[in-house]
Amino acid sequence: MNIGIYIYENSEVLDFSGPFEVFSTASRLSNSTDIFDVFLIAEEKRPVIARGGYSVNPHYNFSDHPKIDVLIVVGGIHTGELKKPSVLDWISSVEKGAQLVSSVCTGVFMLAEAGILSNHDVTTHWEDIDDLQKSYPNLNVVRSQRWVDEGKFVTSGGISAGIDMSLHLVSRLINSELAEKTAKQMEFDWSRRS
Repeated sequence: MNIGIYIYENSEVLDFSGPFEVFSTASRLSNSTDIFDVFLIAEEKRPVIARGGYSVNPHYNFSDHPKIDVLIVVGGIHTGELKKPSVLDWISSVEKGAQLVSSVCTGVFMLAEAGILSNHDVTTHWEDIDDLQKSYPNLNVVRSQRWVDEGKFVTSGGISAGIDMSLHLVSRLINSELAEKTAKQMEFDWSRRS
């Protein structure tokens, strides 16, 4: 199963590193080491400077990545991404063939701007709840939840909440036993309740 994580300039580091660690650790702990193929995607295949000056090399760009089964769109300083038709069109295109689409933190703004969320329950970082509700009044923005599961669409609060959400996705896609083993291996106190 291909897990594609979208990163961009000023992405929040733990927003992509946390889910990456969850899926790569789950794959390592499973009976089948290739259960998840997790990779980073950027608009262009060149180093991306995430928050704090953290330089990251994406595995793929928009034109050369494999099929994506689970798309994760991360947060950070996202406002510039909302103005890029190439990004929004790519998200919309990938969503059509993906089994699951998820976001961490303010990544939900890109999902909403791409037009793939409508009348859904969603969440984001607590600082951005009011802005999300004001910007997309057709969404039901849920407060005080680490993640919200709406079937094909799963959104999480900020930063470390993406780890909880990713463990939930492992539980959904494979089983709760593997998710629990992954959390234990990561020495992470998994909040199983959204």
